[in-house]
Amino acid sequence: LFRMKLKDGFLTHDSNGETVVIDALSRFHGLARGNRTAGFILRCLEQETTETEIVDKMCAQYDAPRERIAADTAAILEQLRSIGAIDE
Repeated sequence: LFRMKLKDGFLTHDSNGETVVIDALSRFHGLARGNRTAGFILRCLEQETTETEIVDKMCAQYDAPRERIAADTAAILEQLRSIGAIDE
């Protein structure tokens, strides 16, 4: 299992059910926005973790099929990777 964490310099902010990721070091230009699921994943990434650990925590928090949670988690992590927000 690969351990990962949100890179230093990426800040998160929750507002009205939406989570915004901001690159304070300007590695990419723009904002990344996400829903509460993305916010939950970002909070998990504040500490070193694995994708499986994130899915486990989400399954404990949300009443949804594990397969759906795993697919949503993978999609959000891929988006975060695409903007360089994850250290792996």
